[in-house]
Amino acid sequence: MSTVAVGLLSLGAARASNPVGQPAMFVVVGAAGEEEFGKRFEDWGKKWEQVARKGGARVTRIGSATQTDKLPEDDATDRNSLKAAFDNEAKDGVAELWLVLIGHGTFDGTTAKFNLRGIDFSGEELAEWLKPFKRPVAVINSSSSSGPFIKALSAPDRIVVSATRSGHEQNFAYFGGHMADSIGDLKADLDKDGQVSLLEAFLMGSRRTAEFYDVEGRLATEHALIDDNADGFGTPADFFRGIRAVKKPDQGAAVDGLRAHQWHLVKSETEAAMPAEVRAKRDGLELRLEKLRQEKPSMEEDDYYSQLEKLLMELSRVYESGRGG
Repeated sequence: MSTVAVGLLSLGAARASNPVGQPAMFVVVGAAGEEEFGKRFEDWGKKWEQVARKGGARVTRIGSATQTDKLPEDDATDRNSLKAAFDNEAKDGVAELWLVLIGHGTFDGTTAKFNLRGIDFSGEELAEWLKPFKRPVAVINSSSSSGPFIKALSAPDRIVVSATRSGHEQNFAYFGGHMADSIGDLKADLDKDGQVSLLEAFLMGSRRTAEFYDVEGRLATEHALIDDNADGFGTPADFFRGIRAVKKPDQGAAVDGLRAHQWHLVKSETEAAMPAEVRAKRDGLELRLEKLRQEKPSMEEDDYYSQLEKLLMELSRVYESGRGG
């Protein structure tokens, strides 16, 4: 039986026993190239896995940075193992799917790819694999040259993080390590609600990356982006003050970060006590509320307050249902 066939059986069993609302995480560790990078990548991957398991997520590990031999180009490749994992994962529901890519990336001037042992894959190929998913998905690409993945993967109810702002930032990216450190570190809890959101981990990871280059006296060769509003532009960390974006892109696009701040790998006691379906409804209403607030300057005052009252009343009912009221 092939490696992927065995993987399919185990993944199928995991999905069959997966409770409603349990998030899933795929940690993909790519080819290291050098032993030094391999140790870093393995360490980053373990940190993501530990935090995910602490938060009750089902973790699937694909690839290795320490076993550097390339796999044969058959059904045992890391690429095909990842495709098989996608094929076997539930496509609908409210449970989040996290995809963490750890490794090197390349850019030929047109296409950005993530480097696996064996055959690599591009952002456009990954977008095709993710197309069937109607559930919330986050992709964290911590590789160099990962910027083009933002445009390729941007979609509704999807969060995309890249370690670089373009494919031309091709030097080794340190952001991945700082992001892995931040996702489980309550020092990154900027709004002090007892949990670290994906947005907060991105902001802290970006800040620690900038501090690294400053301390080293080096010119920064990486600038991470986050996209969660489906416009494909992405927003850098220096657009934020606290958890709110205070600058807007030149394109006049909507700000990013609202959806990413609703994602938590390890939830606070209050958040964890809320049923997943209720939490999803709450999140949707909060996004509508924030959008309404942004549109206030262009609205008639009576219309604004009428819509605001309706949303607040509905939100109150959702919180009551979450408490069993």
